[in-house]
Amino acid sequence: MAAPNIVNVSTITGVTTFVGNVNVAASGVSVIVSNAASSNQVYKLNTLMAANTTGTATSITVKIFNAAAGAGTSVSIASTISVPVGSTLAIIGKDTPLYLEENKSIAAIAAAANAIDIVASYEVIS
Repeated sequence: MAAPNIVNVSTITGVTTFVGNVNVAASGVSVIVSNAASSNQVYKLNTLMAANTTGTATSITVKIFNAAAGAGTSVSIASTISVPVGSTLAIIGKDTPLYLEENKSIAAIAAAANAIDIVASYEVIS
């Protein structure tokens, strides 16, 4: 099933997850949320925040992939957006939720190593 009917759901579970020290491009992507193939679930991403934990400005790129675990092809949700020193950037918020169907994933790449932490809050709907 590609996406369950979200009008007649049996379970909605809230989840908050995080990735510390997002990878730089040379190290590959840091998978934030991954919905496995045949999970019979859809994920509703409510919040995705990137925090700059260093004393230097850096940027973040967040992509949606057409396969789980950051595999397959991707398109950018946010591309090389600057995250100022000591700041947090809301990439996905209440006004811009995103549904993640089966066999899809969201991953990030930072411009500098050990500079960005990401927190995601989402609902697992089945």
